[in-house]
Amino acid sequence: MSKKLQVGIIGATGYVGQRFVSLLQDHPYFEIRKLAASERSAGKAYGEALQNKQHDFLKLNEKTSKIILDRLNAEDVPTFARDLDFCFCAVNMEKDAIVALEEALAKEGLGVVSNNSANRLKPDVPMVIPEINPEHFDMIEQQRKRLGTDTGFIVCKPNCSIQSYVPALHALKKWEPEVVFVSTYQAISGAGKTFESWPEARDNVIPYIGGEEDKSEQEPHKIWGQITEDGIVASEKPAISAHCFRVGVQEGHTASVTVKFKNKPSKEEILEAWANYEGLPQQYKLPQAPEHFIHYLEDQSHPQAKYDANLDKGMAIQISRLREDSILDYKFACLSHNTLRGAAGGAVLTAELLYKLGWIQAR
Repeated sequence: MSKKLQVGIIGATGYVGQRFVSLLQDHPYFEIRKLAASERSAGKAYGEALQNKQHDFLKLNEKTSKIILDRLNAEDVPTFARDLDFCFCAVNMEKDAIVALEEALAKEGLGVVSNNSANRLKPDVPMVIPEINPEHFDMIEQQRKRLGTDTGFIVCKPNCSIQSYVPALHALKKWEPEVVFVSTYQAISGAGKTFESWPEARDNVIPYIGGEEDKSEQEPHKIWGQITEDGIVASEKPAISAHCFRVGVQEGHTASVTVKFKNKPSKEEILEAWANYEGLPQQYKLPQAPEHFIHYLEDQSHPQAKYDANLDKGMAIQISRLREDSILDYKFACLSHNTLRGAAGGAVLTAELLYKLGWIQAR
C-alpha cells in the first residue's frame, strides 16, 4: 500500500491501550494518528501522561510520545473522527456509555474495532476470531443500515479467556461437541493490573471474576452462530459450563477443558485436526498472524503461562495433555496470551483482515 491508513486508539494509557501502541508504532498497514484517554490525561503528551505507568513491553518512540492526548466526550466525537480511517476502542467506562461512544464514532463514518464487551452480543455486530468466523463481517452491511452510515461500523473482539479454548473446540466441530466443561485460570493483566497495583493478587487464587462465566458460556455460541435476516443467531451446542478464576500470573490465560462429542473422534484424528487447522490470517500471511494458529505440545508440563504465552508473537493457541476422560470423552489443557491474542493483538489482526477484505479503506 502506498499510504498507511490513519488510526486512532481510544483508551491509550491503559494496559491494553499500551499494547495497541506497542503493536502499531511500526505497523506496515497502519499509522497512529490520534490517541485518546481520560479527562485527567487529555491535553498532555502521551509520554508525559504515561510517566510512572508505562509498562515494560512498550518501547515508546519519540513521535508517538509527543502525540497530544484527545478528550473524547460525546461532543468531541466528530473532531476525533476527522482525519482517521478507523479506530481501536479499549476504554474503561460504563457499558451504556461505551455503546453510545462506539455508535457515535460509527455514525461519523469511522470503522471501530472494539476490545470492549458492550456491543459484543448485539445481533448485527460481528464478534470475530479472525481464524474462525470472518464470514460474520458480512453483518456490517446490515449494521450500517441500522446506524445510518455508508462507511462506519463496529466489530468486536471476543472475551480474552475464551480464545484459549474456543479454537481448540472449533477445529473439532465436525465431530459435533455436545457438552463442554471448562475452567479458566486468568492472569491479572486481564483486569488491567500488575502486581505493583494489585499486590494482594500475588501468590493468590481468586475464585470469582464478575461477569466472566456468563461471557465464557455465551460468547462462543455467537462466534459459532449463523447469519440471518434478524442478525447473527447463536448456536445451541455445545452446552458450556464455565468456572473462571483469577490467578497470580501476569500474562497468559490457561483453560482446562473436558468435552463430550456426538461422534467421538480418535485421539489421532483430534491431533491431526489441530495440526492442520489454519484460517485466512495464515493464508494471507497477515503481519500480526501467528505462523501456526494451534500448537500441540507433547511435554505434559507445558504450556506454562510464564514461559510459553509469548509463542509465535503471543498469538498462538497452545494445547497439551489430550487424554480420555472417565466421564465424558476427552480432556486437555489450553493457553493463550490474554493481552496479545486475547486483546490488542487479536484486535489488530481483526483490523488487518478487515483491511485485506476491503472493509477498512482510506476515507
